[in-house]
Amino acid sequence: MLGSIRSSLGSLSLVVLVPLAVQAQDRAPALPDGAGRSQVESLCTGCHQTNMITASAGYTREGWAELASTMIDLSSVPEDRAAILQYLATHFPPNTRRAAKLVPGPLQISFKEWQTPKLGQRSRDPVQAADGLIWWAGQWGNVIGSIDPKTGAMTEYPLPANAMPHTVEIDRHGHVWYTGNKNATVGYLDPKTGRVTEYKMPDPAATDPHTLIFDRKGIAWFTLQNSNMVGRLDPATGAIRLVTMKTPNAKPYGIKEDASGNLWIACNGAPCLAKVDPATMELTEVKLPTPGTTVRRLDIAEDGIIWFVNSGQGKLGRYDPKSGEIKEWPSPSGPKSHPYAILVLDGAVWYNESGVRPDALVRFDPKTQTFQSWAIPSGGIHAGIIRHMRATRDGQSLLIHQSSTNRIIQVNVQRRAASR
Repeated sequence: MLGSIRSSLGSLSLVVLVPLAVQAQDRAPALPDGAGRSQVESLCTGCHQTNMITASAGYTREGWAELASTMIDLSSVPEDRAAILQYLATHFPPNTRRAAKLVPGPLQISFKEWQTPKLGQRSRDPVQAADGLIWWAGQWGNVIGSIDPKTGAMTEYPLPANAMPHTVEIDRHGHVWYTGNKNATVGYLDPKTGRVTEYKMPDPAATDPHTLIFDRKGIAWFTLQNSNMVGRLDPATGAIRLVTMKTPNAKPYGIKEDASGNLWIACNGAPCLAKVDPATMELTEVKLPTPGTTVRRLDIAEDGIIWFVNSGQGKLGRYDPKSGEIKEWPSPSGPKSHPYAILVLDGAVWYNESGVRPDALVRFDPKTQTFQSWAIPSGGIHAGIIRHMRATRDGQSLLIHQSSTNRIIQVNVQRRAASR
């Protein structure tokens, strides 16, 4: 079900973006010959590499039409649109090369979808504010936006040039913070005034602020993946401190705070987790045992256990900081399933398998050590990736997204009846 749309950006039209993916275009797979290839190369690959097409699950002509409609408005060039859709349907029909292995189970869930207004923005990282609004980052569209889940009304706010926000987070004052992944900033929007304030990184080597959270004292902590750094920002002064990871190319990614106030970092480039002392910013790394391990994100349960996705090996991991014990379980869809986002909710561990199609939402019950999984919809097709997930303010539902189709999704979980 799609919410009603109200956009502050005016009418939707052809979106011209300059994402980082274009820089790697020369290494992307070649498209097969055929009528419509030139239109695909000139219009589709201006925003993403050809491997987004060649490695897809494929679609019917109707499916490609629905997917393309979330990325670019081709209504002004109907002949090109027809050629593109016919080419894609002919050369990339539905396939099962990356099929997910979905695990049945007793739990029932439902998905409520909203499609964000600006085309091709790669909506991601939804989070709910105290007033109930759900905020997201439109990374490729250089916007952040809000949804009123009661009415479905949406508003988008343009950001300073080349911010390309990677995530959003809400502070105790209701300001909406974002990481400027391309222009090396951290900034915030005051929803009451629409004013954006941004802070530049103090080190020219710190180029890509990534994931951001606030600790219990209201201090902002953030990762810088390719810069291999962790940052701390005091909103009261704007002062920023940066530290470099001990392991070269560790690529710090997800970040969470534990019950003692320590920050925990996921390493997306090396087999490690890292603990950050909030007072000194001293880093302590935990080496993970499986070769080839990379960790996109982690979450911390109420009992202090750290759950993490072993993205490189297709596993779900558990680390006990008290005992040092590490345990892993193979994800249902196998070693190439690439688990990505993760959330501990109501005692269960939720994550997605981003390397398969459809993108699978997986639930793991630590008590029974059993899995259940579902295909995540994107309108009438399955096409997207969850890159981050959070809980709603009441802790009853999940907030996820499908970035390829600009979908923000609330996952409502059937509550089990209390035992008598």
